[in-house]
Amino acid sequence: MNITLRVWRQRTATDNGRMVTYQVEGISPDMSFLEMLDMLNERLTMAGDDPIAFDDDCREGICGACGLVINGLAHGPKRLVTTCQLHMRSFNDGDVIDVEPFRAEPFTVVRDLVVDRSAFDRIIQAGGYISVNTGSAPDAHATPVPRDDAQDAFDAAACIGCGACVAACPNGSASLFLGAKIDHLGKLPQGQPERHARALAMTARHDHEGFGGCTQIGECEAVCPKGIPLSVISQTNADVLGALSHGGR
Repeated sequence: MNITLRVWRQRTATDNGRMVTYQVEGISPDMSFLEMLDMLNERLTMAGDDPIAFDDDCREGICGACGLVINGLAHGPKRLVTTCQLHMRSFNDGDVIDVEPFRAEPFTVVRDLVVDRSAFDRIIQAGGYISVNTGSAPDAHATPVPRDDAQDAFDAAACIGCGACVAACPNGSASLFLGAKIDHLGKLPQGQPERHARALAMTARHDHEGFGGCTQIGECEAVCPKGIPLSVISQTNADVLGALSHGGR
C-alpha cells in the first residue's frame, strides 16, 4: 500500500503548528496504524529529519495512551478499537489520511501528536477512590453485590481514560470519562459511604479543569473504544443532585 499522510507538526506547546504531508510507500495491510508511523519515523530519522512525536505504551488497547484523531475521528474509522488496534487494511491504497492530536482546551499539545492529559489525573485525585477503612481483606463473596450492579460496575470500570470522548465532543466535555470513574465505584457497596461527596468533588474538578458541559449529543459514546454507555452520565447527574440534597455529604 502507498498512502499520503498529512500530519500535525508542532515543535512546542507555544508554537503554531501546521499540517505536513508525507508520502508513505510499501505499507503492509497487516501493520497497525502505529507501526506505520514507526516505519515513517525510521525513514525520517535516516533522512536527518525529526521523527513525529506520538504517545503509545501497551499497544494492546489497554492503556489509552495512543489516542489520535484520524480523518476527523478519534481513534479512526473502526468502532470499539484504540489507535494501536487500528490496522492499515482499514484504508485503501492511495488514500489521503489526516492525523491530528486530541483537541480540547484542557488537553495542551506538548509536541506534534502528544497532548497533556494530566487533567484526567487531577479529576481522579479529587475523589476517584475509596478511602474508608475497610480493615483486612474480606473473604471472597462476603459482601453480596447484586448481579446487575456488578455488571454495571465492570462495564464502567472498562474506561481506559484515553480522552476520545473529549476529542469527539463539540463541547469538549469529559462527562463520559467522569461518569465512568464515578459510576464504577458508586455501584458497589464499598463505594456508598463517599458516593455523594465523590460525585460532587470530581464534577467540580472536571469543571475547574475547563472541560465543557454535557448536552447528550452522544459523540462520546460513538468513539469510546470500550463502549462506555451514556447512562453513566445520567447516573453521575443523579449522584450530584443527591449530593446537593444532602448538603454535599
